[in-house]
Amino acid sequence: MARRRVVITGLGAVSSLGMDLASNWDAMLRGESGAGLITRFDTSKHSCKFACEVWGWETEKYFPKIESKKLDKFTMYYLVAAAEAMAASGLDMSKEDRTMAGCILGTGIGGIHEIEASKVLQIERGADRVSPFFIPKIMANAMAGQTAIRFGLQGTCYVTSSACASASHAIGLALRTIQWGEADIMITGGSEAATTELGLAGFCSLKAVSGRNDDPKRASRPFDKNRDGFVMGEGAASLVLEEYEHARRRGAPILAEVLGYGSTDDAFHITAPNEDADGPARAMRMALKDGGISPEQIGYVNAHGTSTYLNDKIETAAIKRVFGDHAKKLAVSSTKSMVGHLLGASGAIELAAATLTLQRGQVHPTINYETPDPECDLDYVPNQAREQRVNYAISNSLGFGGHNTCLLIGKV
Repeated sequence: MARRRVVITGLGAVSSLGMDLASNWDAMLRGESGAGLITRFDTSKHSCKFACEVWGWETEKYFPKIESKKLDKFTMYYLVAAAEAMAASGLDMSKEDRTMAGCILGTGIGGIHEIEASKVLQIERGADRVSPFFIPKIMANAMAGQTAIRFGLQGTCYVTSSACASASHAIGLALRTIQWGEADIMITGGSEAATTELGLAGFCSLKAVSGRNDDPKRASRPFDKNRDGFVMGEGAASLVLEEYEHARRRGAPILAEVLGYGSTDDAFHITAPNEDADGPARAMRMALKDGGISPEQIGYVNAHGTSTYLNDKIETAAIKRVFGDHAKKLAVSSTKSMVGHLLGASGAIELAAATLTLQRGQVHPTINYETPDPECDLDYVPNQAREQRVNYAISNSLGFGGHNTCLLIGKV
């Protein structure tokens, strides 16, 4: 059977920049930072005191009290984003073959909010006071199961967990599921809600996060010479993928085509990337080959761009290795400069941003780019959005464990 075409027909997003896709995209084009001092818990004993929280989150606005008791925050974030994506796609699942609709989602950490709260409860009030919903809330696959229940998806349904590459792996596998004829509709993307006392403490101990407590909004500065670590982010992004003819028959809004997917591993170190840049370069080449697109056809790279010393210089080297002289002609920008690092959800919100770039001819900036780094010498679309027609784009995600993924999309 010939490999089937796959298109994106719906998008949804929740982040520090807003509770829906439009709010996020408009803020990105304005170059706004979602970072601020953490309000959710006491940070007096943390070396980093800021993050990109989902500001003003009101659980009761989206979930009845009885339902919210059964859901960790990472699942709630995803269900909100998925509802937006499904509404935007115009799908009516009562008219679809639900056995040909599924979901593959990504999260790096899962239900850490509930883990921390329940541990305190157990210590203070006893083991028998731990909620019967504890396990169903903390499971990484909870958000996939809850999404399937919410939308009646009876096809394949599971979660990938590969640190910062989780959502991109999920999207790549959702792509394959449709290409291989196992589904016509897949809801995919990722979610993360790891801005907790313990989550932040862990990243502080790794010395992975920025220490700019006096100026959080200028802390995330991918590719800038004075970068000193990433800013924790949280939120979710959801994409509805459909088989092309299925989408066309029902008159769906086709936003972009998902053309290729590449996945590799450094096999080097659990948290540090290999400085030879071979892993991410191979992932990009795999995605291009998979989609039948030459390097010279790519106009935009949504970079992993974490604002850490090693990641940014290694990703730059990988892009130059793959694209050669064409690398200097690419627009390269980092969504993380504004929303922070959404960990397992980062690949989803970044592919959503790349999709809007293709659809609307606008490239969001990399903000806080002030001092060029000789080792990072590409066009990072510094500080100001750009009007630019882009026909093909890639989105990179690189994660702890040495995971490297690349997704290729094109205009339809």
